[in-house]
Amino acid sequence: MEDDHGNSATTAVDTVKAERLVWLMKCPLLVSKSWQSQATASSSDTPPVAKVVVSLDLIPKKNPDAPDDPPVDQPPEFTMEMIGNEGGNAPKRYCLNKSNDFVPMCIFSESSQAKVAAEGKVEFKFDMKPDNPNMEEYRKLCRERTNKSMVKNRQIQVIDNDRGVNMRPMPGMFGMIASSSKEKKKAAPVKAPEVKRTRRDRGELEDIMFKLFERQPNWTLKNLVLETDQPAQFLKEILNELCVYNKRGANQGTYELKPEYKKSAEDAGAE
Repeated sequence: MEDDHGNSATTAVDTVKAERLVWLMKCPLLVSKSWQSQATASSSDTPPVAKVVVSLDLIPKKNPDAPDDPPVDQPPEFTMEMIGNEGGNAPKRYCLNKSNDFVPMCIFSESSQAKVAAEGKVEFKFDMKPDNPNMEEYRKLCRERTNKSMVKNRQIQVIDNDRGVNMRPMPGMFGMIASSSKEKKKAAPVKAPEVKRTRRDRGELEDIMFKLFERQPNWTLKNLVLETDQPAQFLKEILNELCVYNKRGANQGTYELKPEYKKSAEDAGAE
């Protein structure tokens, strides 16, 4: 390792917990903020914020009379129930979708005294999604958050005239003609700097896309990038799932929602 001055430095890593099995979980921004606020508000040890429920099911024997035909184990199902007080329309129950295909990883931590420790190795990787009974409330919450994020605050600023325009009489006429006191050279166009865009939460971005397609049925990728302020490649991934690309016809070069999503977008707009 190197310190801030570029000098080589050796740091001992605490490996007492290196073999401890841990779970890696991708959670929505709403849940992450709620957990962080509860941890900040607690003056003592961090209280429990959620409860994980593991469901184990067995498939019955095809032939109950056959002793050599054992029941088949079903993969366990993981759900999470919130304990903290999220308030509002935030879902209280989530499905944890386990991923079996991920690169082996270890978790490390660094204290305020710059001490590095191994906290364990990742056993399971999960993606959190709201459980079906709470999906309608969650959609309502996302729509409210989307509507707030799409409100643009505009400011009007008055700029004084500093071009130095003089008025002089026109010979032989009862009029005035304006002449510039300085001839300005035509400035060369300046190339705009590249803007680095930050990805939104995927569920939140999908709600924004549905809102935009409610406004008009066809969009080009360039206009969608300007409206959502998202990276073009990330936007393409979502468009490939939600939309079809028109290669010919009157709407050539534009995207429009797939038929199955058009119906859901119309139902959401009716609400």
